[in-house]
Amino acid sequence: MNREILGLGIAGNFAHHLEQAGESADFVDIHTEEEDAPKGIFPTYVPGSKSFLGVWPFSSDTIRMPKDPAKPIQMEPEVALLCEIDYHDDHSVKSIRPTHFCAYNDCSIRIEGAPKISIKKNWGPESKGIAKTMLPLEQFTKGSMLDHYSLVSFIKRDDTLHQYGEDSPLATYSYFYEKLTDWITDKLNTQKDTGPLEDLSALIREAHYPEHTLISIGATRYTPYGESHYLQKGDTLFVIVYDHRRYTFAEIEEMVRTESLGACDMSVLKQVVKGVKLIDRVDS
Repeated sequence: MNREILGLGIAGNFAHHLEQAGESADFVDIHTEEEDAPKGIFPTYVPGSKSFLGVWPFSSDTIRMPKDPAKPIQMEPEVALLCEIDYHDDHSVKSIRPTHFCAYNDCSIRIEGAPKISIKKNWGPESKGIAKTMLPLEQFTKGSMLDHYSLVSFIKRDDTLHQYGEDSPLATYSYFYEKLTDWITDKLNTQKDTGPLEDLSALIREAHYPEHTLISIGATRYTPYGESHYLQKGDTLFVIVYDHRRYTFAEIEEMVRTESLGACDMSVLKQVVKGVKLIDRVDS
């Protein structure tokens, strides 16, 4: 994937996820236009940045534990959109156009009181998950192919498979299709440094006005197991975006159990959780 893309994520775009993740208090002072509107956009990767956001965090096979063992991490199963960005002459964002979608793990540190969301999102290389397969989008409108896609996630621990996130149709995101892209475009131009959120225009300028952005559009709700279990070294994680007209949940679960996920019409992310990579050895 082109490392000149801008990595972004959306907070609060699926009902009750923030409450499950213990993050609703972070947004108590953030006021939205509608009750179910997302809370804002946060950066995960800013090409050329001199801060921690300049570190490439994406991996298709590994999640690395943070260096501080006291910081627990949790999988956040999502769908991500690869989008083209169109600018006005004054460099404000004119529009974004989703061209591809894929399974994504917006893996997060669970710490209270972090000044910015981004601190919990990028703690170094291999702190994010993106599927190798990106599926092309002809349209991002109601009535298109995404009406028929769902997202589900699992974790395999000690050879036992557990469902981690609910099996959720993509169309049940709070904001989706044109409503989502219009909202994103507005926030890219207007979101300022407020509470846990950051000035997006400044980040776009720092990234030298990239042509593409990868946007994870929000984590779905956890199962009781996912809500109560943080990740451990040795866990195997699965996030699957699939056509629910062609596959049942039971079929997807069996494919995960047997690790026979390879159909061309689904996007599959499989990652193994590994310890901190030390300079003098490779930690597997």
